Amino acid sequence: TDPAGYYAGFKATAAGAKHQEAFNFLEKKLKSDEEPNAEDSVELAIATLSSVLSANFKAQDLEVAVITKDNPVFRILTADEIDAELTRIAEKD
Repeated sequence: TDPAGYYAGFKATAAGAKHQEAFNFLEKKLKSDEEPNAEDSVELAIATLSSVLSANFKAQDLEVAVITKDNPVFRILTADEIDAELTRIAEKD
């Protein structure tokens, strides 16, 4: 469901300020029928924020949590894990 409570099938969504820009970015990146894994989803989330907000983040600027089907526990990523994702994104650019 989205934050307003509407139920719809989607792979990604956005809410808040600049949500339309974020949604457009996600729509472009998720055109394939592939299901992204957790690591790719975290990367995409950070890349979306970075692109829409025109910001270069540091690990201490972000808080990221992950819940997967295989491990349905709310887990907050450490600064080192976020830094690894930021490095992975930078290497792709």
